[in-house]
Amino acid sequence: MPITLDGLEKIVRAAGAVALGYFYDPANLAVNLKSPRDLVTAADLSVEQYLKTALAAQCPEYGFWGEESGQTANQNRRWIVDPIDGTHSFARGQYFWSISIALEIDGVLQMGAVYAPALNDMYCAERGNGSRKNGKPIRVSGETELGNSMICTGFACLRAYLQENNLQRFCRIAQATTGQRRFGSAALDLCLVADGQVDAYWEQELNLYDVAAGALIVLEAGGTVTDFQGNAGVFPGNILATNGGILVEILGLM
Repeated sequence: MPITLDGLEKIVRAAGAVALGYFYDPANLAVNLKSPRDLVTAADLSVEQYLKTALAAQCPEYGFWGEESGQTANQNRRWIVDPIDGTHSFARGQYFWSISIALEIDGVLQMGAVYAPALNDMYCAERGNGSRKNGKPIRVSGETELGNSMICTGFACLRAYLQENNLQRFCRIAQATTGQRRFGSAALDLCLVADGQVDAYWEQELNLYDVAAGALIVLEAGGTVTDFQGNAGVFPGNILATNGGILVEILGLM
């Protein structure tokens, strides 16, 4: 492989420095609407362009799919990039946003990195080699009882004005669990499952660039990634990540 996980981490950290330059200067941050309730900032565009250029220098033959710039040629070997996952949080000066990059080859996720610059937390994984946070191996939690679990979710479905939304599902699961969290970055939420900070995460109506890297990090940390029916795979339209121990119980409430 033309780039190592350590090499990818260096690129992502450099992209994080670009993002922080905007984050710490909010008075001069240009914010626009892509569509109702969907923001794009100058930071999103700058970070994506930085990553596109840096990754092309390392792997010129690979394709690129970025949230802001779309897809290039060679989608059999491609980088899947969300330059700032959690733009609303970023624009409000909150810390829970991340940069997400995954490498997919022939439809299989091979490498992923999710970096939360404001928290200085780097999560990464390579297929078959486990997951790590800030250089140290991580594993999902050992919780087996849904009633003792902490869960997190998101509401992209509400931002899209969908009638089939997450509200009733959240209410069912919230009543059956001990703790509930809503952080605002799907990529980072997945990493929290991988790190054992929460026991499950689900969401609807996402895109592959939101979840690709985080899903690999969950899987390499020993967790499960399915749809709401329990079919294994990365399904951005309805994704459920768990520690494995509460999968059967939570599926009954999905």
